[in-house]
Amino acid sequence: MNETVSTSETNFEAVMRNSKRFLTVLSVLSGAALSGAAIAAPVSLSEENFAFIANAGFESHAGRDAIVLASPAEGAPFSFGAAVLKGIGLKNGTIEYDVNFGDTRTFVGANFRMQDQNNYEEFYMRAHQSGNPDANQYMPRFNGVPSWQLYYGPAYSSATTYDFGTWTPVKLEVSEDRMDVYIGDMETPAIASVLRRDIMPGGIGFWGLNLGGPAWISNINVTPAESLELAGTPSAPEPMAVGTIAEWQVSDPFDGASLNSKTNIGDMASGASYQALDAEASGLVNLARLHGIEAGKDTVFAKVSITAEQASTKQFEFGFSDDVRVYLNGALLVEASDRYRTRDYRFLGTVGYWDSVYLPLKAGENELVLAITEDVADTTGWAVQGRLPDVEGLSIK
Repeated sequence: MNETVSTSETNFEAVMRNSKRFLTVLSVLSGAALSGAAIAAPVSLSEENFAFIANAGFESHAGRDAIVLASPAEGAPFSFGAAVLKGIGLKNGTIEYDVNFGDTRTFVGANFRMQDQNNYEEFYMRAHQSGNPDANQYMPRFNGVPSWQLYYGPAYSSATTYDFGTWTPVKLEVSEDRMDVYIGDMETPAIASVLRRDIMPGGIGFWGLNLGGPAWISNINVTPAESLELAGTPSAPEPMAVGTIAEWQVSDPFDGASLNSKTNIGDMASGASYQALDAEASGLVNLARLHGIEAGKDTVFAKVSITAEQASTKQFEFGFSDDVRVYLNGALLVEASDRYRTRDYRFLGTVGYWDSVYLPLKAGENELVLAITEDVADTTGWAVQGRLPDVEGLSIK
């Protein structure tokens, strides 16, 4: 996707996640709060407790002392701002705040369990998607790579209708590998998620992205706890289907442009260094668990061995983000792109089993290799998944 900031709100989201200013925010978060002691709610709005980055600060709004996030930047098409809690962090506990925004293209979120500038949990709201299934989002971030194209649906977001121009309470209850999110209704969680990162304490901060209006937060409470009894019930994952590739061998990253015009990868794949990476129950493999994205290192090989009792042709269903080249025994079978809006105007580039190819397997061992490329300029999730509906006569490892 190469849309400008004036046409793609999704591109704004990706650009701001990868901006130097945002990484600066996260660096402050990690340095300030990893040793964050247990501190009881509430958190007073003072310079003692907050550090501000870019367009953020204290101001009065709607009858309250508040923090403005992403106040307008003169002459700029958009604005970003963050408020970082100093010395306050948690492993388990409750993060509460009230949020106020207009009927505008606005993002506002909270980061928690921050390990460093590239690794943390995140929940945010999309004001302009009020009432839609993607009105908000939980996602993990590994090695600086956001992942909302990988983690979507009712386990990660909810069709919340927002009340604009008024204070709305938000509560994140975090306990071990789970989180309940309450928005407005403090009795029933809007989202009950299974958290995807390892369980460990970390920092907390808030951020806003203004594509049409700022956001304000107030009434901030942070209450660490040993554990919490959560009311929500996360969606039970479907058991891994027979034929799903449960483990991939993933190479070190390299420049995907080196594959251009190559119809056979020869020794490129066999000569690379690999690490094993397990799939989630759906088959999804978040490649950012191993590697970050940077120019010249935007592609990995993900490979698996398929042993066939006899020569046969088998359907292979796969999903990926953003681009893929599929090779069997070194030869290119197909290449495809599932970037934002490549399928239709509302396609967000989400990962699913949208594609398939038939594999002409030889008797004996076959090497299936997928080269997965992520767009460095618009990083929104880096993943692969695959399955063979018919595994009769096959062994996969």
